[in-house]
Amino acid sequence: MKYISLLGATGSIGRQTLDVIRQHPTEFRLVSMSFGRNVKEGLKAIEEFQPSYVAVQNKEVFDQIRPVVPSNITLNYGPEALIEAAAFEKATILVNAVIGSVGLLPTLQAIKEKKDIAIANKETLVTAGHIVTAAAKENNVNLIPVDSEHSAIFQALQGERHKNIERLIVTASGGSFRDKTRDELKDVTVKQALNHPNWSMGAKITIDSATMMNKGLEVIEAHWLFDLPYDKIDVLLHKESIIHSMVEFHDGSVMAQLGTPDMRVPIQYALTYPDRLPLNTERLNLAKLGQLHFKEADLKRFRCLHFAYESGKIGGTMPTVLNAANEVAVQAFLTDAISFLTIEDLIEEALSKHNVIHNPSLDDIIQVDAETRKYVQSLIS
Repeated sequence: MKYISLLGATGSIGRQTLDVIRQHPTEFRLVSMSFGRNVKEGLKAIEEFQPSYVAVQNKEVFDQIRPVVPSNITLNYGPEALIEAAAFEKATILVNAVIGSVGLLPTLQAIKEKKDIAIANKETLVTAGHIVTAAAKENNVNLIPVDSEHSAIFQALQGERHKNIERLIVTASGGSFRDKTRDELKDVTVKQALNHPNWSMGAKITIDSATMMNKGLEVIEAHWLFDLPYDKIDVLLHKESIIHSMVEFHDGSVMAQLGTPDMRVPIQYALTYPDRLPLNTERLNLAKLGQLHFKEADLKRFRCLHFAYESGKIGGTMPTVLNAANEVAVQAFLTDAISFLTIEDLIEEALSKHNVIHNPSLDDIIQVDAETRKYVQSLIS
């Protein structure tokens, strides 16, 4: 039995994690969870799984649900509650499925408490990869990727030696606007951007997929997860999202992990690693598919991907700025405050103004994150 803390229980990854737990009640038990403002879904999860600890985003939600949450369940709210949920004493593994850099401090606390980490919150590694990976190593904690691309690489590397890796090939669907030129992106709407062709994801990740920032963040995450330089991490457009990523070895062999686009597969593997369990999911039928398509990722077309590579190579606090600026810009687009292409402009402006701190402390990262958000918001206002 594995005892699970789940941050972001009502989000896309969170709901699919609950489905994995639901399918294997003798293998997994949810002991701690958090959610934001989706009270309806949050209460359904509490009723079904009866966790011992629940953290919610704010006092408003807390006051709303306290009368209906059983008294034997500890309920709290705010950033400290999120940290407590992540490092809950009964938990053996944390599934971090929150969106944004808010996931950083809870992850670090869970690592300190010797919890294995199933990481779906890529911003944690983007903003503070050197701190998180060092902490995991120091505490002998497994850092297991949940993103389909990193899970694919992780699976392909089982039984392999790191010294034999030639490069990682991270695949990308290309998002909602993969077939549009830059001129055609000028007047695209939020509704169009949220219409992802392959995956069902939350709003922020879907917009990141449309700008290809999501893939840029994944490149930085791959750098930290697999300890490889950026010139050994490539991005390949693959519109069907069947090959989730590949590893090329220096003898020319290429190992790929394939499957239908179902996030429950990498979620479950992260929970069962190094074992596997059956999963009720659509099986891959290559004969029915007939063919798969691939195309090089054009860094001039996908500027956010270019920003991510450059930020990662510079290192220090530059990826922190990249992530913070993107989060603010995406939220502004989702509320119709800016146009789609302005997301890129705001990120570029924030990056160009930043004086990099090399080998930053956690306090440095938190400060730079806050300053960047304030600066980008001022540009929008």
